[in-house]
This record gives sequence, structure tokens and C-alpha cells, in this order.
Amino acid sequence: MEPPRGQGLVHGHAKERISIKKTRFASLASVAAAGALALALAGCGSGGSSTTTSDGSASANGSSSYQVSMVTDMGGVNDQSFNQLTWEGLQELEKETGIKVGYTESKQESDYATNVDKAVDQGSNLVWGIGFAMDSAIQTAAKQNPDVNFAIIDNAYDESDLTDNLTGVTFRTQEPSFVVGYIAAMTSETGKVGFVGGMQNDIIGTFEWGYRAGVAYANKKAGKNVEVTTQYLETFTDAAKGKAAGQKLYSDGCDVVFQAAGNAGNGVIETAQDAGKYVIGVDKDQYSQAPDNILSSALKRVDKAVIEISKQASEGEDIGGKNVELGMSDDAAGISEHHEHMSDEVYQAAQDLIEQIKDGTLTPPSTEDAYNTFVAGL
Repeated sequence: MEPPRGQGLVHGHAKERISIKKTRFASLASVAAAGALALALAGCGSGGSSTTTSDGSASANGSSSYQVSMVTDMGGVNDQSFNQLTWEGLQELEKETGIKVGYTESKQESDYATNVDKAVDQGSNLVWGIGFAMDSAIQTAAKQNPDVNFAIIDNAYDESDLTDNLTGVTFRTQEPSFVVGYIAAMTSETGKVGFVGGMQNDIIGTFEWGYRAGVAYANKKAGKNVEVTTQYLETFTDAAKGKAAGQKLYSDGCDVVFQAAGNAGNGVIETAQDAGKYVIGVDKDQYSQAPDNILSSALKRVDKAVIEISKQASEGEDIGGKNVELGMSDDAAGISEHHEHMSDEVYQAAQDLIEQIKDGTLTPPSTEDAYNTFVAGL
């Protein structure tokens, strides 16, 4: 998850670049509008999964013969997080191009392989797996169906595991996490902030260590002494566990908590509302869930990734056999534009940090070792 910071998608191993035309990306407003349609269409069927396709009409500039499907992880398409944002992206893709899109929801891990196979059987040309937990199901399906493209969000495969029709997509989520960590430390009045992670793994670790580094940076630059307390839930779906974790952190004195826990993180947001404290959203802008309590959101623009890569595939470009990594320099990560709960000075400082990350003068850490090195160099 490293720069250099030029435009484009980065090939994880060979550092190959795939051209991105940033002007092709939908605006936040148009994606949000597509999301409203997505939620209206979304629904749960009986059994272990449900499948939904869009009924939007094809535009003149696209081909309705190409089909793109996504398979959610257990968070479901209404998780207010990255599954939902991915579906919003596919809705925008159809609106722009006429490409037919659909999704299948997974209720349990055993649904993953079945749902991926279902997407293939329904004639999908490109199948997206949403979440690192689907790595095996997507890899197996790619080997079994060489004429179909497969891509996964939040997983990079070893070179030996990549087939010509398989794409891994990851994000430098330590970058927006660093910025919201800075905001949290500069906003906190108690000198205590919290982090709630869904599961303890390398992906969520990028959020934690980026956040911790942002707090450490604020401490150093502003002469503060803000402490970070971390809790892991070992679930991305149980909002009750998220709520309990939030209650513990707020009762222990934290006045800002950053949650990176998918659907379970919605419980933290609910607790922030109950406690009258601040919470930081993740993946998509979660401001609308709690306008009085969302301090900011660390954005991971999975919608941009699925739009661009799906367009490339539909136009006959070779998207497979590589890992793709995105961050702030690709405009695929950032923070919420909502900032009424922080001072103008803090918000402007956060924007300055974003520019430093984009141009490579500031590199937030993604691991504990990198964090220790970063802090030692402050």
C-alpha cells in the first residue's frame, strides 16, 4: 500500500499502472442518488441469500448485453458501509453505461461459493466479491470459469494464485484513518479517544494504525497527550456488540470513537447518539445516520473502484492477473465534507494533511511496525 503518488491504479506486485480517467467517476451526489434507488430495490428473500437486479433502462452510450454482479459478505447490501457503497457504485455504472447490474446477499459464510456460482450461472461477465472473507470462493470460481472475470474488494492475492481473469482490489485505508485520527485528537476534550474494529486482521489493522498515527501526529504537533483505547468485536454483523463496545469506551472517558466494523459499527453510532458523544464513520459518508454525532467519516471509495474497473472490463480491457491498490492520490479515499462539529482550523489542517499524503511527503503507517517507526521519526 505504497506510493509513488501518480494518477492511476497500482499493480500490487509489478507496479504496473492501469489508466484511470478521474473525470469518468460519478460525483458523490449522483452516487448518493443512485443509492436511494438501490435501497428501494433491495430486499431479503427466503433461505440463505437473495438476488436483486436493477430495472433501470439502458442508456444510449452503453451495452445492455454486458452484466456485472456483486456478492455481498454477511454484512448485506444495507450495511450502511462498503457493501452498500459498492451497490451504489454499480447502480451508477448502469445509469452511465447501460451495463446490467445485480447483487446476491450472503447470510452466512457457506453462502459465498454458492452465490458466486449463481452469479456465473445467471450470465454475469464480471463477478465482484465484496470483502476479504470471500477470497477463496472468488479464486476457486475464477479457476473454474476462465471465460468470466472475477474481482474482489479488500484482498490482494499472491502472484502464484492470480489467474488471468482474477483481480484483487485493496485500499490504502491508513490514509483517511490517519486524517480522522488527527481530527479526533484535535477535537477531543477529555484527552481520550477510541477505536472499534470488526475483526483483528491486516485489513482492519490499516485503519487502527493509521488512526493511531494521526493521533500521535496531533500530539506531537499540537503538544497534546491524547490516548487511544482499542476494542475488537470479532464480528462485522452484530450491532449489539458494537453498541456494547461503544458504551464501554464512552463510559471510560472517550469522547470520540472511530469505528471500522461494518454493520456492527452501526451499534457504535447508536451509542454515540445515546451518550451525546462523537463518532467517526467508515467507508461511506455516514453523516446522515447521526448528523449531531458524526464528527467525520474515513471514506473508502469502493464505488469508484467498481465503476472504473467494471467499465474497463466491459470495454474489453485486460483487468485480470493483477492486484490493484487505491488511495488518496487516486481520489479513492478521503474524509467527509461535513465538518460542522470541528473548528475551521482543524478542518483546514486536515485538508493540508490530505495534500501531503497525495504528493507523497507524508506516508501514514499501515502496520504496527510501521507505526512504531513513524512515531519514532516525529
